[in-house]
Amino acid sequence: MSNTLLRIYPSELKIPFELKRQNSGILELTNKTDHHVAFKVKTTNPRKYSVRPTTGIVLPRGSCGITISMQPPKEIPTDYHCKDKFLIQSVVVEDGTTQKDIHSDMFSKEAGKVVEEFKLRVVYIPANPPSPVPEEEEDEIDSLDSDVDHEVQMPSTFDAASRKGYTSGSQASHDEDLLKKKRSSSDGGFTALFVPFVFAFFVFIGYLMAGSNV
Repeated sequence: MSNTLLRIYPSELKIPFELKRQNSGILELTNKTDHHVAFKVKTTNPRKYSVRPTTGIVLPRGSCGITISMQPPKEIPTDYHCKDKFLIQSVVVEDGTTQKDIHSDMFSKEAGKVVEEFKLRVVYIPANPPSPVPEEEEDEIDSLDSDVDHEVQMPSTFDAASRKGYTSGSQASHDEDLLKKKRSSSDGGFTALFVPFVFAFFVFIGYLMAGSNV
């Protein structure tokens, strides 16, 4: 059966669990009516919890916060399971009623009186949830990536420098072969011109010697 007087949030009391340290959970009560509503908080383990406030008045369409603190636990329960429960009772009261006017008889179930009850259990949650990756580690990863990029770029830089003026060993060998071919072709041309010249010279000398004998 849903409550018509108060809306209670959250529906479970979540308290961070940490050994030897006190932690708290918060509940919010919202008045869904146009009347003053009184509330009272009860628990199955009153020595373990501190509730502020334990009673109070919620104004029409207003809200009220309740802080529930758990005593520092001395041991870890099995599977972090908690069997403790809370009960919140609420009842419509006359306008002008204050917290000092609240007494136990207000929440007694009698004929013609509507006393609503809302039960909720205690749920332990991690006190220190895992944190995201620190920024320092992300920066280190980026630095490693930039180093890899630099290594990849090094061969192309060397090739560019070679094209600007540096020749490789294979290129130098090719140029030397071309130079040898040019020299051998020049020597061959000189020999071809020198032989006819020598032949013509000896013919001319023979002609002169023949004329002198006559």
